[in-house]
Amino acid sequence: MAPSTGSTTWFCCGAAWGPCGSTGKGACGTCNSASLQCAWPNASAACFDITRPDKCGKTLTRRTCGHQFTITSLCTNKAVRVKIADCGPQTDLWCGEKTCCGSKCGTNRIMDLTPAAYSAIGSLSGGRLPCTVA
Repeated sequence: MAPSTGSTTWFCCGAAWGPCGSTGKGACGTCNSASLQCAWPNASAACFDITRPDKCGKTLTRRTCGHQFTITSLCTNKAVRVKIADCGPQTDLWCGEKTCCGSKCGTNRIMDLTPAAYSAIGSLSGGRLPCTVA
């Protein structure tokens, strides 16, 4: 898969951890806020039907539960390796949304990270980071 540039946010899943209370285990049944995991908008046909990254001009390859990605923050140049544990974000709700750090920008939400994964590349208080996904 060629690297894709966009933005990432964070979400809670599984047992209580950090800023998260207890929640469901995600579409894959394994999601946990304290683990290095992510939600991917094309984790299944049913997921894609909800998230519709294509409506924002994003062609994201189908990758299923457990697939690993490397996410690199364009702000910090820090990278983290994550596994798919859920479906999301609902990319089509934020078509054209731009997130920048100086001149480095990402457009459209293409990945959600657990708090553990997000905090490895940025501050949870920021909420959104421009990133590359490879």
